[in-house]
Amino acid sequence: MTPLLNAAVYYFIFGMLLGTSHGVPDYIPFLVTGVFVWTFTQSSIMAGTRAISGNLGLVRALHFPRAALPISFALQQLQQLLFSMAALFVILLCFGIPVSASWVLVIPALFLQFTFNAGVAMVMARMGAKTPDIAQLMPFVLRTWMYASGVMFSISHVTGGHKRLPSWVPELLQANPAAVYIDLMRFALIDSFHGSQLPPHVWALATGWALLAGVGGFIYFWKAEETYGRG
Repeated sequence: MTPLLNAAVYYFIFGMLLGTSHGVPDYIPFLVTGVFVWTFTQSSIMAGTRAISGNLGLVRALHFPRAALPISFALQQLQQLLFSMAALFVILLCFGIPVSASWVLVIPALFLQFTFNAGVAMVMARMGAKTPDIAQLMPFVLRTWMYASGVMFSISHVTGGHKRLPSWVPELLQANPAAVYIDLMRFALIDSFHGSQLPPHVWALATGWALLAGVGGFIYFWKAEETYGRG
């Protein structure tokens, strides 16, 4: 229910008061999809930050691969998202978006996003193990990241109206990993219905971010394997 309530608040503030819904077809499905996908990343990273520091008793009592903790938390968040997807599909159908073959693309998109989330969760788990107070800072960092990820608005529409922005600003925002995974999901569920074409580099970016975070995050976490639970 929390993602749906958040979507309702964002719709009132951004869609109605600030007018970011203008020029965006099917804005409510657009918004709800963005909120659900973002919540998956946000919750995975927050859970990962506390994976070691919040389970010191388990870490000290048992010998097991410590990476299992942040990865398992990311899996839990994926499970929660899959349950929420049922509500998302109902919303899409209620707003006249039919089931289409492109919905199958949700599977690889979620796999890539899960890999990215698990990698970042492992990075944050190591940092959180050394500095538990970082968990207090993360909500502010994640909120800032959310506002730069096009959860409540179309990045291309908003940046296109500001002619004074350097050309690299929209490109940087659209290369943001959270925005990339949101774009993939919106294309699979909504944009393909309107005949929109997803630039091929988006899949390349999604794969690159997943490999960078997944492999890099695991190596970074594993190098401190013997230090967790000590001190």
